[in-house]
Amino acid sequence: MVIIKEFKEFAVRGNVIDLAVGVIIGAAFGKIVTSLVDDIIMPPLGYIMGGVDFADKKIILKAEDAANKVAEVSIKYGNFINALIQFLIVAFCIFLIVKFINTLKRKEEVVEVAVVPGKEEALLSEIRDILKSQKG
Repeated sequence: MVIIKEFKEFAVRGNVIDLAVGVIIGAAFGKIVTSLVDDIIMPPLGYIMGGVDFADKKIILKAEDAANKVAEVSIKYGNFINALIQFLIVAFCIFLIVKFINTLKRKEEVVEVAVVPGKEEALLSEIRDILKSQKG
């Protein structure tokens, strides 16, 4: 029963909704970054490197044998390079977002400075207290 109460408090606080929105936006952003890498960044990079299509780059460990119905075994390092570039773009974008949010938080924070009274202020406070006690 306690766990249901805790879950209800968690869900009502808005954390679940914030998380769901983040996941949906993250999935959409991931598709945009995938398209950016696959359709915009990698083709010119492959062209510069002599017409290389990174998605097709692989090291074949065992060739396909259609007669015996054996699938090809290969290390697809071209797909890994694409995924690595996608990761770097997403990580950089998240870094910029977090940096922007931290900048906004710093502007909102009000720094309270405790003023330590000096000798003169302390003496004046004592005089004030003595005068108050004489009147009262």
